[in-house]
Amino acid sequence: MTQAISTASQSAQATQPIDSAKPWHCIQVTRDGDVEWLSLSRPDNFNALNLALTQELYDYFGSLPDRQDVRVVVMRGLGRHFCAGYDLEDVDQLTVSLDQGLRLQRQLSAVVLRMRRCPQPIVGLLQGAACGGGFALALGCDVRFAAPNARMNVAMAKIGLTGCDMGISYFLPRAVGPAIAAELMYTGRFVNAERALRIGLVNDVVPEDKLAETAKELVQEMLAMSPVGLRLTKDGLAMAQETSNLATVMALEDRGQAMCFEAFMKEGVAAFREKRAPNYGASR
Repeated sequence: MTQAISTASQSAQATQPIDSAKPWHCIQVTRDGDVEWLSLSRPDNFNALNLALTQELYDYFGSLPDRQDVRVVVMRGLGRHFCAGYDLEDVDQLTVSLDQGLRLQRQLSAVVLRMRRCPQPIVGLLQGAACGGGFALALGCDVRFAAPNARMNVAMAKIGLTGCDMGISYFLPRAVGPAIAAELMYTGRFVNAERALRIGLVNDVVPEDKLAETAKELVQEMLAMSPVGLRLTKDGLAMAQETSNLATVMALEDRGQAMCFEAFMKEGVAAFREKRAPNYGASR
C-alpha cells in the first residue's frame, strides 16, 4: 500500500453530482440514466486511500444491493491517477496496535468484498498509477480499460508487507495465472498498460481521452440485457469462479434462467425478431 508517481493527465467527464442524503467528500457520484459514475476525488493526493475515502467507498458499495435504479457502475479516479495506493500520511493509524491495524485492514478488504457482492457490474477506467490498494480496487472491477500511461503493481511488497492484500492473491492469479501472479506479488514489479493487456489484466488499452467513451459503449451493450438477467449474470459468474463443482454451477444457472423466463424472455424474443431494442421496463 504505497504511492507511485507517473506523468499522466485525465479528461474528466462533465456530469452533475446526484443529490444524496449523505454528502460525499472523497468521492464524487454522478448519474447518467441507469448508470452511476463513481470518481475517487482526492486528485492532489493521487486518489490515495485514507480512512475517509475507505469509509465512503465502503458505504457506497454497501448501498448498491438495495438499489434497483442503478444497473451499472463506472469507477475512475479524478486527475492524473486512478489510485496510487494507501496514503502514507495515514499509515500511523495502521500501526497503533494489532487490534486497530486488523480492524482497519478488514475495512479496506471489505470495500473489495462489497464491490464483488453488489449486483451491478463495475467498469474500471485506469490512468496513471493503479498501485497497491488501487491495484486491488482495479482487480475488484468486472471490466478494466487502461490508458497507455497506466502503471500497476503490488506495492505492498515494497514496504515490508506481504503481497497478499485486499483480495489480490485471489483475483490476480485468476486473471494472469499463478506464475505471473507470483512474479508480481513477490517483487512489486510494475506492469505497464501494454503488458497488462497482453497478460489479461485489462480488457483494452485506449487513449486517455477515450476512456469514458469506451466505457459508455460497453455499458450500453450491458444495459441491453434485462435488469434481472444482468444482475444474475454477475452473481453467476462470481459463483462459478468460486466453486469447481459443475453441477452446483449449472443448478445456479438453471435457477437464474427460470427466474427470467416469464418476466423478460417474451419481450426479449419479440425484440430480437422485430429487430428493435427490448423494453424490459414494460415486461416487469
